[in-house]
Amino acid sequence: MKILLIEDEVKLAEYLRKGLGEVGYVVDVAHNGVDGLHMALEGRHDLLVLDAMLPGIDGFSLLTAFRKSRQTPVLMLTARVSVEDRVLGLQTGADDYLVKPFAFSELSARIQVLLRRTQGARDAAEPTQLRLADLEVDLVRRKASRGGQRLELTAKEFLLLTLFLRRKGEVLSRTEIAEQVWDMNFDSDTNVVEVAIRRLRTKIDVPFDTALLHTIRGMGYVMEERNG
Repeated sequence: MKILLIEDEVKLAEYLRKGLGEVGYVVDVAHNGVDGLHMALEGRHDLLVLDAMLPGIDGFSLLTAFRKSRQTPVLMLTARVSVEDRVLGLQTGADDYLVKPFAFSELSARIQVLLRRTQGARDAAEPTQLRLADLEVDLVRRKASRGGQRLELTAKEFLLLTLFLRRKGEVLSRTEIAEQVWDMNFDSDTNVVEVAIRRLRTKIDVPFDTALLHTIRGMGYVMEERNG
């Protein structure tokens, strides 16, 4: 899960970034409202942790602009304790509110609740099985098969295959694959994507008559059924 933390207090931001990282989240950080709004709109995050008082653009204005196009859950942080401020945050579009100072354990618990709620709604709307030709993935049982034959995949291979099937017919760049599967910014000196693609192919394509995972030279990879 990827979190965007928008907090101008550098020491607090670093403390939260480190703490959230230790419990398994990938955390991007912005220290002002202008950078925060840009990262929120351009990036792909599962949740925003947003300070109300920010330089450049305050948290309430940022949230108003963000809500025009995105429904990502937002947890607001504030030093203000008045009911009016909390109501304003919720009316602006915050999903939850936490007053400073707070315990990290409470922040972590509130994040878990918001993500569970969002994931539950997302899971209810999404299919539990993905298919392309004779390739099938069961997302609930975390099993994959082709032509009725069970495919033995590692956790990363399963995640990679799921990404391709969710986006079948779309060309995915190495950069996007690295971000989605490894939560890493792509480094041209790293061949982790190519290695993973090669290993996945040996399991889902090589033993069968028809290839489904194709290389688009200079662009990336696409999963689709091709005739002939």
